[in-house]
Amino acid sequence: MAKRQVFFSFEYGKDAWRASQVRNMGKVSDSSTFSDNDWEEVKNKSDKEIKAWIDDQMAKRSCIVVLIGKTTSTRKWVKYEIEKAYELNKGIVGIYIHKLKDEGGNQTDKGANPFYSVYTNDGERLSKYVTCFDSNYQTSKYVYDEISDNIEDLIEDALSNKAPQ
Repeated sequence: MAKRQVFFSFEYGKDAWRASQVRNMGKVSDSSTFSDNDWEEVKNKSDKEIKAWIDDQMAKRSCIVVLIGKTTSTRKWVKYEIEKAYELNKGIVGIYIHKLKDEGGNQTDKGANPFYSVYTNDGERLSKYVTCFDSNYQTSKYVYDEISDNIEDLIEDALSNKAPQ
C-alpha cells in the first residue's frame, strides 16, 4: 500500500514534540511532514496568509490527522483545519497524543474531542462520524508503538467512512 499524503493538525505550542513523534514514524508520505522551521514561519503570518497556506496544503492531501493534546480542541486553527477538511470531503481522523512524553519527559491530561464543536451540513456534530484513537496503554513507548501499528489503518478507515456532506 502506498503511503498516504496527510495533513497533520495539532497545537504547535504545546504539542509540537509529541506531534513530531507521530509525524516522523515513517507511516505516511514524506510530503506530509513539514520541518519545524516551516511551522515557525507559518505561525507568524497574517490570518489571511495562514488560511491560504492551510488551504493550499489541504488541497494536496487525502486526509487530515488531528493529533489531540490537552487543549487542542480550543485552538482556532485546528478548528479551521477540521472545517476545511470536511468542506473538501477529506478523510478525517483523530489520534490522542497526551500520553506520549514531551521533550521534558512529561505526559499530560486527555483533551476534549475537537470534532464535537464542528457540525456537518446536516447540523450533526462531526464527532458522530470521526474516529478518535486513544491507546489503552499508559506508558509512552507502548502508546507510540500502538499509534505506529494503527495509524495507516486509521487513515484508510477515515478515507472509507467520511462524514456525509
